[in-house]
Amino acid sequence: MSGAEDQDLSIIEILLQKHKTEKKSLQAEIQAIKKAVPKGDKKRDKIAKQKIAELENALKETHKQELETVEKSQKTDASDGTTTVLGNNGEEPSETRQKSKGKAKSMQEKKAMKAKELADRLAQAEIDYEKSSRFKEEEEIKKILKDRGLTVKPVTPDGNCMYHAICDQLKSVVEITELRKRTATHMRSHAADFLPFLSTESGDPYTADEFESYCCEVEKSGVWGGQLELQAISNAFQTPIHVIQAGSSSVKLGEQYEQSPILLTYHRHELGLGEHYNSVMELVENKEEL
Repeated sequence: MSGAEDQDLSIIEILLQKHKTEKKSLQAEIQAIKKAVPKGDKKRDKIAKQKIAELENALKETHKQELETVEKSQKTDASDGTTTVLGNNGEEPSETRQKSKGKAKSMQEKKAMKAKELADRLAQAEIDYEKSSRFKEEEEIKKILKDRGLTVKPVTPDGNCMYHAICDQLKSVVEITELRKRTATHMRSHAADFLPFLSTESGDPYTADEFESYCCEVEKSGVWGGQLELQAISNAFQTPIHVIQAGSSSVKLGEQYEQSPILLTYHRHELGLGEHYNSVMELVENKEEL
């Protein structure tokens, strides 16, 4: 096998490994999207299924195009291969040597062009990302946190992200299962504070049984949490909670409490359906470069 073939094989292997990693990452995101849909919420379930289909199709098309590009370049290189013909004296004729040199130069030029094309594609991908809503949101949140000497601390996007972030901020005072249980218990014992904010798809207020079902869902792992649950946690632990977000002021809950606030970041565009919470931590300059 020639050096060129070795190089192409390496490119294929690297590309397939990249595809495998991206598929695994997408599956994790899909699971997070599915778990984020409240049980019985047909509208959110429909939106989730549409988004999942879009993500799967987009990744499939990207992988197809990348493979076709590499396979096409392999065929082009193979067609440029040379066969050395020796003269009667056992030496390569001058004309053949010149043709070989010309083809070698042509191959080098084509490889240089492919390298430039790849660099251009990567540069364009970077430009596209920097124009995306996700990038703009990340940069704004990063700036808000940096002014406070903080940075985002990512948590697992598995439907429990808000609770993971809270547990991280509480420094392991409570585990996620216990946190969910205490959240639901507080909501049950203060139903009047939460029922006015809950309604069915038709707009009817929750009945007592529907509210109990909602609280049971809060206790389950993988069910997405929002502002009602944050309010319940703030009250249950008598601790302020500040949610930092891009595009608007921070949401501040439990301001009547004197403890240092729990700090979270809220991201609309980080995941497929856009809703995700992260924790924060102290900013260490150049940490990302270490």
